[in-house]
Formats: sequence, structure tokens, C-alpha cells
Amino acid sequence: MTSILIVLTSHAALGDTGRSTGFYVSEAAHPWEVFTKAGHTVTVASVLGGDPPRDGDTAGHEEFLAFLGHDTPAVADVDPARFDAVFLAGGHGTMWDFPASVALRSLVRQVYEHGGVIGAVCHGPAGLVGVTLGDGGHLVAGRDVAGFTDEEEAAVGLSGVVPFSLQQRLVALGARHTGAAPWQPWVVRDGRLVTGQNPASATGVAEAMLDALGR
Repeated sequence: MTSILIVLTSHAALGDTGRSTGFYVSEAAHPWEVFTKAGHTVTVASVLGGDPPRDGDTAGHEEFLAFLGHDTPAVADVDPARFDAVFLAGGHGTMWDFPASVALRSLVRQVYEHGGVIGAVCHGPAGLVGVTLGDGGHLVAGRDVAGFTDEEEAAVGLSGVVPFSLQQRLVALGARHTGAAPWQPWVVRDGRLVTGQNPASATGVAEAMLDALGR
């Protein structure tokens, strides 16, 4: 039986817009369903712990929300040695706290360097941009990756709100970023790193992670 950790953002403010954000519910719920139905043990943590802020429609995801409850452990309190895989769920909140979290960077690095699988979808790859490996190189350097595109960010009117362009940051770190048309599923697997473009890609990322784990 494989142990998989889903990580959620704890950031609730959408820049200076006065609007709220958080983790995008379907991007966590769909992978959770894939992992649990395959018989794996799933734990959900958030950057700061407690009740993580939510974004997106909750309809149809009641089972996941009931499982999630209101008290997630903080990433800093999670033992990386317990997990075979880490999945970084998206939501605009990740653009603020995922890159800033030293604990998250350490968790991802340790799980990956111990042979684990790392997955991320939509804005979730923001949690990869600061991850360096034991040799000093960036995890994404020279790797095929996907993430929320500049075109999609412009379409939702948030290009000037997010602290950086996820697509451009990944490329600047040496990643080979690819994508599909806006809102279409797009999943990229490069060895033990699996990334997806948008909410429609969440299920595909989870399935590709299971393939990387050997099901």
C-alpha cells in the first residue's frame, strides 16, 4: 500500500483585489478520489495547518470535504519519510505561499530524492519553483512540465494580480514548458515528476502518478 500526501495552500487573499482565494476544490478532490479508489493511503496537509481556505465549486465533492474536515496538519509537521508521493493541488493561493514555504521545498526534495513521485496541477507547480536537489540544481531544470498558462491567466484577468507568471518562471528555471489550448486537459510526465495544466488535468495527473508509482 502506497502513502500519498496531498498539499493545499493556506493563502486566502487574492492579491490586493479584496477577493478571496485558496485551494481549488476539484483539483484536490479528483486526485483524492483516484488515489483512494486505487486503495492507497491518503493524507491531506496544508502549508500552515488548520482549515485551509477553499475556492471553486464544492458541489459533488462532499465526500472529500468530509474527509478533509477542518484540521489539516502543517507541512512543517509532516514526516517526509512516511510518503511515497506528494501531490500539490492548485488554486491561486499557491502562488503566494507555496514558493515561500521552506518546509514545502524540503518535503518535496526529500520525497523525490528518496525515489518518490511528485505531482502538481494548475498553479500547484508554484511549489516546485524553489525546489533544489542535493546537487544544487533545480528540480524542474531540463524537465518537461505543464502548469497554468499565461494565456489562461490572462483569460481570468489575473495576470497583473499574481506575484509572477508561473509559465515564465518555470521556463526561467530551465524547464521545458508545454501546454494545450486553454481549459483543455494536458498532463506531462517526466520520470517521477508529473504536472498538469489546469483543473481539467487533475484526474489525469493523479492517474499518471499512479503509473509512475507502478500502480
